[in-house]
Amino acid sequence: MNRLRGNDINLRTNDQEEMMLEIMELLSDTVTPIPDVGMLCTFVYNAKTPGISYDQHPLVAVTEVLKWGFKGINFHLRKSRQYTWNELAGQVYIVQNEELDDLLAIPYAKMVAK
Repeated sequence: MNRLRGNDINLRTNDQEEMMLEIMELLSDTVTPIPDVGMLCTFVYNAKTPGISYDQHPLVAVTEVLKWGFKGINFHLRKSRQYTWNELAGQVYIVQNEELDDLLAIPYAKMVAK
């Protein structure tokens, strides 16, 4: 079941924060504090590294889970990134495979420069 289809999130607002709040509400039945390798997920992230720009609302395919955090391919940036546990702002929202295209169509990525 695709929880995103038919919700028209990107048509109701142009604000990435509002979009992310709606996405988190729609995906709230599948949250985890620690994702598994192979999972697709989205979450709110506040990077600690100064002088970088980053995606505060990443959509990620998890490739490795480590003691300090995890690595994954960020679909918005189209590159591998590292995410540390302490910088996660809440839960990780699990995305089903059939929901990926719907999320990719929503412009909820929020690029932040530190």
